[in-house]
Amino acid sequence: MDLLLEPPHGAGPVRLGMTLDEALAAVSPWGEPRVRTRPQRVLVTVSARCDTVGVEVLLEEENTVTAVELWWPGEGRATSTRVLLDGADVFRTPADELLRGLEERGRAAHDADGEDPFVPGLSLGFTRRTSQEVERTESGLPVCFTSVLVGGTDYYAHRL
Repeated sequence: MDLLLEPPHGAGPVRLGMTLDEALAAVSPWGEPRVRTRPQRVLVTVSARCDTVGVEVLLEEENTVTAVELWWPGEGRATSTRVLLDGADVFRTPADELLRGLEERGRAAHDADGEDPFVPGLSLGFTRRTSQEVERTESGLPVCFTSVLVGGTDYYAHRL
C-alpha cells in the first residue's frame, strides 16, 4: 500500500479539517484506532497502524484534524507500505537526498542539518530522532527519517 503525503492537505486518507468521526472512519480500515484525550492541552489524538507504519492524527483545534504524523515501523520490522512524498519513499530514501529534492522544487527546509527539519508554508516536518540501532551519517544522525508530519500552512510558524 502507498500512503501519499499531500502537504498541506493531508496524508493518506486523512485530510486536515476532518472531524473526529471522519478521521476515525478514515483509519478504521487498518484496524481499531485508539483515541486519547488530553484536556490540559485541548488535544485529541487518534492512533492507528497501517501495516506496521504508525499513524497519529492530531486534533488540536475544536475537534478538527490539524496534523497527521506517520512513523517508521522501527528496527527489525518490515513493511510493504510506502509513505511517499513526490514519489520518494520518506522512510527508505536518505534524508539528505529527500531534503535536496524539496530544495530543488523551491521548498528549502529549515534546520536541514538537524534532527527535526521542517518546511515552512508547506508545513511538512521530519524527525531523525531514534534510540534504535540504525544506519547513521558521519555526524551521527540516522540516514533516513523516522517520522514525518503534515500540518496546515502555518503549522510550523512558531519555529521561524
